[in-house]
Amino acid sequence: MVEILAYAFGIMYTPGPANLLSLNAGLNGQIRSTLHFSLGVAFAMLLLFLLFGYTGAWLISSNYQILISCMGSIYIIYLAHKVAWNQQQPMTAEQSIQSEITNKHLNFNSGLIAQLLNPKSFIAILPIATVQFPEAQISGYAILVWSLLLSGLAFGAPTTYLFMGARLGKLIRNPRYFCFLNRCMALLLLYVALDILYSHVFLKWL
Repeated sequence: MVEILAYAFGIMYTPGPANLLSLNAGLNGQIRSTLHFSLGVAFAMLLLFLLFGYTGAWLISSNYQILISCMGSIYIIYLAHKVAWNQQQPMTAEQSIQSEITNKHLNFNSGLIAQLLNPKSFIAILPIATVQFPEAQISGYAILVWSLLLSGLAFGAPTTYLFMGARLGKLIRNPRYFCFLNRCMALLLLYVALDILYSHVFLKWL
């Protein structure tokens, strides 16, 4: 049981597209709207845990995994572009409130889509659902309970990065620094996308 939680924590809380996007949103003061994004991430993980927990890995062949990796990489590159060019200065309290109302980029749907297309989700879920669940004799109703628990853990990952970014954002008010940090976040997202393309697409085609 402890091994399942340790593995899930280790894989979910390392930097990934959802966590980096949440960090950037925290820097820009988009707290409440981005919590919906975290809920979307958690719901995607819940769906995947339930799907693979009850069916195993036979639904997703290697060819489908390559397709998902391609689509996920393209979506992450799109989000990196949004991060690099949309918010380039710290916001006042009034602007932050307005951003909470009008922000359409990091919402429940984008969190759901980003996580469903994130190959890291499958790296986290498949070993747990197909190896660790059977070893721990987790089946039937227990799969639902564990899926809810692990999806709650998944909600905590981008939320933690969100509040880390919010804390850092309060310490940095110079627009040039914000522009620099946003570009750094975008470059990290681009690196993640290219790494996915190389590790999960290019190497599997060789």
